[in-house]
Amino acid sequence: MSAVARFLFGRRARLRWIHLILGGALAMPYVLVGSVVVGPITGVDNVFGSLTLQLASFAVGLPLAAVTSLFPLTRPLESGVVRSLCGVEADLLAYGPARTKGEKGRTAAWFTLHLGVGGIVAGMSLAVPPFAVALIVLPFVPALRDDGAGLPGVLDHAWALALAPVAGGALLVALAGCAAGCGALLARWAPALLGPSAEDRVAAAEARAADLAVRNRLARELHDSVGHALSAVTLQASAARRLLDSDPEFVREALAAIEDTTRRTVGELDAVLGVLRDGDAPGTAPAPTLAADLDGLLDRTRAGGLRVSATVTADPRTLPGPVSREAYRIVQEGLSNALRHAGGRVAVTLRVDVRDGHLRITVENPIAEAGEAARSGAAPRPGGGHGLRGVADRARLLGGTAEAGPVGRTWRLHVRLPLGRGA
Repeated sequence: MSAVARFLFGRRARLRWIHLILGGALAMPYVLVGSVVVGPITGVDNVFGSLTLQLASFAVGLPLAAVTSLFPLTRPLESGVVRSLCGVEADLLAYGPARTKGEKGRTAAWFTLHLGVGGIVAGMSLAVPPFAVALIVLPFVPALRDDGAGLPGVLDHAWALALAPVAGGALLVALAGCAAGCGALLARWAPALLGPSAEDRVAAAEARAADLAVRNRLARELHDSVGHALSAVTLQASAARRLLDSDPEFVREALAAIEDTTRRTVGELDAVLGVLRDGDAPGTAPAPTLAADLDGLLDRTRAGGLRVSATVTADPRTLPGPVSREAYRIVQEGLSNALRHAGGRVAVTLRVDVRDGHLRITVENPIAEAGEAARSGAAPRPGGGHGLRGVADRARLLGGTAEAGPVGRTWRLHVRLPLGRGA
């Protein structure tokens, strides 16, 4: 019983009733135009004195409504009203104007349906309540039973007079049921008539994919830049603390490396946040590249105590810009993994060369035992982080491949990036 009451008089039913009444209000100008056509044809001056002529004017006005629905703003406005009043999910409705013939036809069908059904329900909402209230109070107000009241003569009988309040209540319930049913049908048909077309869905999917790609790129930049900086600074600070009394010169070098690392990372972080704020970051620090920043990266890493042996036979200056940028981040992540999981006392081997039209990057380091890694200042994390996934994403975006895993007692990261014709 409560479910029926909610369906007839609940908040959603009331909002949908308002939606129908708005449709009736929108239909009135078209009905007036229809009456201008119907009046001269029938020779009647006041068409609103006859229900038949009113319906005829209504029928003439609806095609005019279908024509005016071709304006571009019709579909966005109707979709917004349906989302607010009919309880239809936003993803099921189109946001932009109708462009193709099919979309315009469906919009015209919806607008005509909204105005047609809304006009009927609005007319019933104006006429039925006064008559129903009159029936409910009829036994208690003798003046309403006079001949001038315009009520049916059958109500003069005693049995009809006794049933009049029941009939009045039934009329109000029937009106509510009609409005709720029509509102539910319009809500069900709205996605089919106002929903996005295949082109709209493809455009929305492309926009979401582009946004996701930008977010993933920024997340990789933040992870690689900030993650490497924190790992390097942690290891450098740990090494400086251990050697504070025995090797002051090393401590000075470590502190200088920490200062340089943090200053550089702040610049990179500002560049990434500039992209987040404005969609672009003009005037901010450029992205680091293998050609310009590899030596600095190696120096900062070695300042923390990590022994890095680098063999670079490829000329970074000849690499395409995207390859040079992604290669720098890949090398950075490889060294970061060694810092985090192996510690500062292991030897890391880096090789960068070109073979078969591909830039090859290989980072190898011994796999440290848990106790040894802890003593050396590393902070291994079970399961690892997102760095290797980011490396794989960077390689895949350039059409390359990335492999990472243990080879005997050595952890090996090997990446191949195609150089293309302009290498």
